[in-house]
Parts: sequence; structure tokens; C-alpha cells
Amino acid sequence: MKADFIQALEEIEKNKGVSKDILIETIEAALISAYKRNFGSSQNVEVLVDNNTGDVNVYAQKEVVNDVEDNLLQISLEDAKEIDIKYEVGDIIKIEVTPKNFGRIAAQTAKQVVVQRIREAERDIIFDEFINRENEIVTGVIQKLNNNVLVDLGKAEGVLLPSEQIKGETYNHNSRIKTYIIEVKKTTKGPQILLSRSHPGLVKRLFELEVPEIQEGIVDIYSISREAGSRTKIAVHSNDENVDPVGACVGQNGSRVKVIVDELNGEKIDIINWSNDPGEFIANSLSPAKVLKVDVNEEEKNATVIVPDYQLSLAIGKEGQNARLAAKLTSWKIDIKSESQNQEDNYENLDC
Repeated sequence: MKADFIQALEEIEKNKGVSKDILIETIEAALISAYKRNFGSSQNVEVLVDNNTGDVNVYAQKEVVNDVEDNLLQISLEDAKEIDIKYEVGDIIKIEVTPKNFGRIAAQTAKQVVVQRIREAERDIIFDEFINRENEIVTGVIQKLNNNVLVDLGKAEGVLLPSEQIKGETYNHNSRIKTYIIEVKKTTKGPQILLSRSHPGLVKRLFELEVPEIQEGIVDIYSISREAGSRTKIAVHSNDENVDPVGACVGQNGSRVKVIVDELNGEKIDIINWSNDPGEFIANSLSPAKVLKVDVNEEEKNATVIVPDYQLSLAIGKEGQNARLAAKLTSWKIDIKSESQNQEDNYENLDC
């Protein structure tokens, strides 16, 4: 290893962002192991790489003692003073022991270290890039299909686990796909990027992309509840009384929400007005059903909702989905009754 090698390290530092000094320190540590592996492990050695010339020297480190018990680790005070009169007992002397053919071993070891550190640096760069994109949408190309869907994100590959896929959704090889980054992990094989198509955050980010009023902070997304592939409810609020938050999200002739529905392959989306009045918010959350009355219990966060008889099945939804999503959206326990059921209950209470 000569000056051209040092120049190569400087180029790596410039282009790959890997510090030359750190590379040299790592090479030196690796060369100590290489020396001990090839020339004996009993000695206490130090390997130094010259930062300017690239020359490699190996030094045995020996302690100055009165009585030598181990020639590999110790040197007598008498012999030490022949080297330098200033040495005293307890000092550490460095004696060069560089083997004649160590240059070849050094070159091979240095190459391995540099390749490994470049690979690690590139992984770190990718990790740093994607860790900052957690909870964001990324677009990629589907590469492999099995239980896990692997997505090419350009510099890295993400994985869409079965639990994060939309039930019934088809994933075709080489098709482009939008996914939501739920987590980025650092592993020995590089960053592991976990993706989702079923996370409510995907819907949130899609609305942020499509609705300028959300990007500008005029309209806020208060909460989202989702059963991926089937239905989503999203509660929105406007910070400007002149802007209708639902209308902004729907878009002219439904153009904005249509883009999102198409991206989610026809998933139904209910956009409702958030209100700081729990009763009003709960009534809105049961859209498209019409609500007659809401009785709320603030302490227990329970609500009883009265709807017209003909609206009961709509309010509850197929297999209870509408009511379930409304409860998730509002974080309230909701009991839905028809108008006639409520009257019967009232009569029974009166009889009692």
C-alpha cells in the first residue's frame, strides 16, 4: 500500500462520505488480526498506516521490566537502555517487527476492509434516507410475489407483509404501487423497510397529496378509521369558515376523492365534518345514516343514538361495519336504536 492507496481512500471519503481516518483506523485493527493469524498471536502488536505514504509498519509492544518472564511481551531494563537511555521500568517500548511479505497481506486486508466499509456506509445512507420517510408514501415497482410482496423503491427494497396487504387486492409483477412506510429497521443485511397498503396512514397521506387545502393547513384531518379494502371514514375540520372541509376533500364533481378511491381499488370513503360537540360529531360519524337524537354520557364516553326506523340498518351497516367505524372514528362507545325501539324502552321505563 503506497501513496496511490491513500489517494484512493481520499476519493472514497469524497464520493462515499466514509472518513479516510476512520478507514485507516479500521484497516489498522484488521491488520493486527491478520498479523496474529499469520505470524503468531502471542505478541502484543500495533500496526500503523502512514496517512501520507501508505506505508505499513508492525510494532511489537514490550514492557520494560527488571526480570524478563516472557520474551514476547517484556524486555529487560538493560536491553531497553541500549535502545534509549531514558527508558525506565514500566515503560512500553515499540520494536518494529514488520515481516518482509506483510505488504501483500496488508493490501488484501485493506481491500476487504474498504469494500466492507463502503457497503456499510451505503447501507447507512439508505437507512438514514428512509428512516426520515417513516409514515410517508413511497411509489415502487413490484418485483417478487409470494406471501410477502417485495417492492423496488429505487435505492432499496421494501416488503409488504401479508398482514399489511389489502384483502382481495391483486399485486402484479412490474406494476407500480403506492405504499406507506410503517417502519424502517437496521439489520446486518441493510435496512429493512416495512410497507403497508392497509394502514390508515396511507389514506391520510393520499388526501394530503390530493387536497391543497390540507397541504396549506386550511383543512385538518382530525381522525381516520379504516377497514382496508372495504370502507374508510375520515373526519375533517376547516380552520377557515369560508372553506367547506368536506367539499374541499371531495373536489369538484368528486374529482379529488375519486383519485384516492381509484388508488385504493374502489374502497368506499365517507368524509364527515368533525365537531368539538360530541353529539354532533357522533351523529356525523354515522353518515350516510340520518340521526334524530344523540344522548351522550361524557364521563363514560358512551352515546345512545336514535335513528328513524327505516335508517336503522343503514346506521348499523353490513355486519355492523358503519357503527364499528363510527366508534373508532370518534373513540366513543355507540349504542344505536330505532325510533320505535326507543319509544318502547321509554314506555317500559314508565311502567316500572
